[in-house]
Amino acid sequence: MTDKQLAATSHSPNALAAVEEAIGRACREARRERASVTLIAVSKTFDAGAITPVIEGGQRVFGENRVQEAKTKWPALMSSYPGLTLHLIGPLQSNKAKEAVALFDAIHSVDRPSICQALAKEINSRKKNPQLFVQINTGEEPQKAGIAPQDADAFIAACRDRYGLEISGLMCIPPVDQAPAPHFALTAKIAARNGLKNLSMGMSADFATAIQFGATHVRVGSAIFGHRE
Repeated sequence: MTDKQLAATSHSPNALAAVEEAIGRACREARRERASVTLIAVSKTFDAGAITPVIEGGQRVFGENRVQEAKTKWPALMSSYPGLTLHLIGPLQSNKAKEAVALFDAIHSVDRPSICQALAKEINSRKKNPQLFVQINTGEEPQKAGIAPQDADAFIAACRDRYGLEISGLMCIPPVDQAPAPHFALTAKIAARNGLKNLSMGMSADFATAIQFGATHVRVGSAIFGHRE
């Protein structure tokens, strides 16, 4: 089953298993260990009733786009199912930094000084250290968040030196109308020269390609949960 066929699969109890099988195959083809890739099941817009079967199917890492939406469903789910990990994969507003640090184990959308400042304040006060990913706008799309590739090195250095943030890796979302491989390759190159080991790359339609280029975290929603309304 190809990435695009997986993305078109309607929600079913077998969807998670099919994605797991595809990730395993991609890892074998890339001569990587399956354990080197974390599957983030993207549950944005889906309620607890849709998420629970995926948890019970063995999935433990989930992704949400919005802090407010996550607050409405995840505290109860985490209470019922200990050991879950939650990633914020959507844009973060400075005024939501406090809630984001409290709720999420990883934040994939660090992309401007105001966010760095807000996160540093909350991390220091709470003594909680979520994984942080700098978002790279590889296509330099004006409507999309993220740091331009040519500004990435300086921004990563500022995160570390000016704000005291521990950056775990990079995240990218390639333009929908372009082949993803060059964008994954560019993100991996920026990460390598900045000593970053984690790469949040690849979604339902292209995660196998992302794994070929070194993705350590793939963000898969529709291939697991079905298409959103």
